[in-house]
Amino acid sequence: MNDFALPETRYALSGDVNVAYQVMGNGPVDIIMVPGFISHIEFRHELPGYTATLRRLSSFARVVTFDKRGQGLSDRVSDAPSLEQRMDDVRAIMDAIGSQRATLFGHSEGCPMSALFAATYPERVSRLILFGGYVTRRHLNIAEIVAQRVKFWGTGAMLRRVAPSLAADPAAVAQFAKFERLSASPGAVKSFTMLNSQIDVSSILPAVRVPTLVLHNQGDVQVPVEHGRKLAACIPEAKLIEYPGGDHLFTTGDVEAALGDIEEFITGHRESSSSDFERVLATVLFTDIVDSTRSAATMGDQAWRRLLDSHDQLAIQTVERHRGTLVKSTGDGILATFDGPGRAVRCALAFGTASKQIGLPLRAGLHTGEIEIRGRDIGGIAVHAAARVMAHSQPSEVLVSRVVTDLVAGAGLQFAERGSHELKGLPGRWDLFAASA
Repeated sequence: MNDFALPETRYALSGDVNVAYQVMGNGPVDIIMVPGFISHIEFRHELPGYTATLRRLSSFARVVTFDKRGQGLSDRVSDAPSLEQRMDDVRAIMDAIGSQRATLFGHSEGCPMSALFAATYPERVSRLILFGGYVTRRHLNIAEIVAQRVKFWGTGAMLRRVAPSLAADPAAVAQFAKFERLSASPGAVKSFTMLNSQIDVSSILPAVRVPTLVLHNQGDVQVPVEHGRKLAACIPEAKLIEYPGGDHLFTTGDVEAALGDIEEFITGHRESSSSDFERVLATVLFTDIVDSTRSAATMGDQAWRRLLDSHDQLAIQTVERHRGTLVKSTGDGILATFDGPGRAVRCALAFGTASKQIGLPLRAGLHTGEIEIRGRDIGGIAVHAAARVMAHSQPSEVLVSRVVTDLVAGAGLQFAERGSHELKGLPGRWDLFAASA
């Protein structure tokens, strides 16, 4: 580890159970790492990629890891803990370290509990990150899984499913075998597996209202990517990012892309960005007043100015209400950005309705992509794309690119196809859709 000192293990009391945890970093935001099926917060530092991943996260946050009750260095319990007990343990840790709000980073089995916690205690969760997660495992042949898992527990055989990139390395297999044995006994593994097979959080996912990032490797054998897609679709305005890797673990394989996306999701920027400008993912909204020149000529300058002032005030209020950033007025329209595409579409619809009521019908266009923040202005292809989408919009219509429709799946918005178009200055043909609530 060179001059790096491993964090000290401490304990938080949850009811009458001691839950082991560690803290790394002292950044301005807290990340609570909710573990997957098994954990051992001290021995995991011996496994490939784990410490490096936590150090990367701790460069911009205070990172907290813990062992679930019944595992690792936490108190052993008579049976596998319920989701409610696991939530109590997270709350106890947050209270112990003085964390009022935190980002929950759930992995695998930790994803359903993290989502439940976020829906139950939204005042204590700022953001939600779900890696390799699922909604339910009830479809599995649990008897066969339990028999195989118990039979080979402690041999490292599970590494073939959770990190196939390491499975050909005998040393890595031996290390993982020790990790299994230290984390939980075969009997505990059986109890955890049986209980996890009953989890189904589909009914509560629509109640998650915090910004959510769902990450999944496309070649994941342990939890196939279809489960991640379903998880993202069930959470309002969740953002899904898929990676080409095949590991289930978030600490092995090509992890840099995921770590960059996580940093950007939490802080708004990436440490590895080489641009002179800060680059972030955003949904860009352009609006334009229909026939503004003719209306101004008909009404006269003074009356037109008063109407534009009302339009601008509506823009400020509506964008703020939908948690967006009003970048600027374009004279007869606005440019705004949002960190959630669903909020951006709803803002455009609400703004169009309100503006029409004062006699100013709008056309609007939206696209989601990477933008460059240039002081108080923004730039980048995504900005040009949103402007070109707006140019195809009809009066009182909110037009969006396919990217936007893909990202808001499950958010309760409706879209009607408006055909495939060439957008001036942009390659290829673009599928456009008209949005409605």
